[in-house]
Amino acid sequence: MVALIVILFPPMVIAFLLIMERVEEPLRRPTSPREVAEFLQSASPGEVDTLAASGIRRAMARWRRRRRSRVQQSTEPLV
Repeated sequence: MVALIVILFPPMVIAFLLIMERVEEPLRRPTSPREVAEFLQSASPGEVDTLAASGIRRAMARWRRRRRSRVQQSTEPLV
């Protein structure tokens, strides 16, 4: 049992670190001034509330999700 733990522990730690790197990557990317200006022009009231309550990072994430879903809906072919 100990040998199994010794063999499996290092690959599991490496896998965890790789997953965490993917999670942290969007958090490291700063928000550009152009994105902030576009956000302020087109933000919904809920996104402005998120900005006031939680800060710019969470509000920008919510705004990006909304924009991304809108783009996906507009690119779907009409049947």
